[in-house]
This record gives sequence, structure tokens and C-alpha cells, in this order.
Amino acid sequence: MTERTYWETINEKGNELLEKLKELLHEGNVRHVVIKQRGRTVAEFPITVGVVGAVFAPTLAAVGAVVAVLTDCTLEVERTEPVEERGADSPADRAVG
Repeated sequence: MTERTYWETINEKGNELLEKLKELLHEGNVRHVVIKQRGRTVAEFPITVGVVGAVFAPTLAAVGAVVAVLTDCTLEVERTEPVEERGADSPADRAVG
């Protein structure tokens, strides 16, 4: 099974933004967080794959501090999801006829 990587932009306000980020981090598929204000990158946080729990606390505190100071900011989150590879036995790969 392979992984697909994609970016998601989150436009929420203050605490709602942090709550959404917490949800995403607990899902375990976030690789990178970028905070932007008016299109300009303000801060970036790489997220180590496989790290859970209290290790996210410093990242969340840092994001919270930046978001509290800034207005009109967005989060860009790099996420991954598993992609199932189709084998030769897949119905989509069989000839119709």
C-alpha cells in the first residue's frame, strides 16, 4: 500500500483553528503545518511521523501563540492517506468482452 500526500488549507478563527489542528494531529496523518498571513509564510512546523500525545503540545502552543497575535491567518497542512494499489485481479483491470 502506498501513500498519497496532499495539502489542505484551513480558514478558521482563533480557537476554532486550534481545535481543527488538534483533530488533524490526533488523526496521525499530518506531516507539516504552515501558518500564513495574507499569503506570506509566518511559521512552519514539521511533524514527525509516528509521534503522538504530549509531543504535540509544544507545536500546538507555538501555533496558538502565533494565531493569537495574528489576524486573518490560515493554516496549510500537509497530510497523507493510504492508497490501495490495484492488482491484476482487480475487476477494473479485467478485459470486458
